[in-house]
Amino acid sequence: MKTVIHKAETRGHADHGWLDSHHTFSFANYRNRERMNFGVLRVLNDDVVVPGMGFGTHPHDNMEIISIPLEGDLEHKDSMGNVAVIKEGDVQVMSAGTGITHSEKNKNTHKEVKFLQIWVFPNKNNVSPRYDQISLQDIAKSNEFYQILSPNPEDQGVWIHQEAWFHLGKFEQGNTDEYTIKKEGNGVYAFILEGEVEINNEKLSKRDGMGIWDTNSITVKATEDARVLLMEVPMAL
Repeated sequence: MKTVIHKAETRGHADHGWLDSHHTFSFANYRNRERMNFGVLRVLNDDVVVPGMGFGTHPHDNMEIISIPLEGDLEHKDSMGNVAVIKEGDVQVMSAGTGITHSEKNKNTHKEVKFLQIWVFPNKNNVSPRYDQISLQDIAKSNEFYQILSPNPEDQGVWIHQEAWFHLGKFEQGNTDEYTIKKEGNGVYAFILEGEVEINNEKLSKRDGMGIWDTNSITVKATEDARVLLMEVPMAL
């Protein structure tokens, strides 16, 4: 087993006034050769947008883009004609493929919106652009991980063009769950959304990240009430 730990306070940080963003991996003006990616997981941004502000229309191509709101309401518009609002308990995915433009705005004028912006390299380039979002309310579980993303349109959650699986887990203190790697050669990047956990005896706190590979499974124990995102991805670019 191999591991890498990224403590919350070691992340890149950019405060633009309207946007406060922490970068687990190199992004924009944050450059760190030791933290370019974890396998095909390229971007993990922890974003806070002030009321009424947001990202203007901008382009993407050949990237799988996942947004997970943690608090508030995020309004989305794109060149495919989609206009939608995502909120805590939803997950959104875009396959940028041959190219899209989109904007994202805090829909509320009285409170912040907080969300994770995640980019994954695709296993197919120049696909037709695609958008989807779902509510997780009907599939959420307590004290065990549940799938929110996979490579398969028929599976639970949203899907992307990559051999990747994302799981969320909300745990009460003292509960433990084991996660088994879906595809040989993949690794798992764990991101602690809330609370404190032990993963294979490593102690991690809110917004810490840990990558694990060359293993068949990992064990997560909540040492206090916790919420954890697991992102299983291929390690080879």
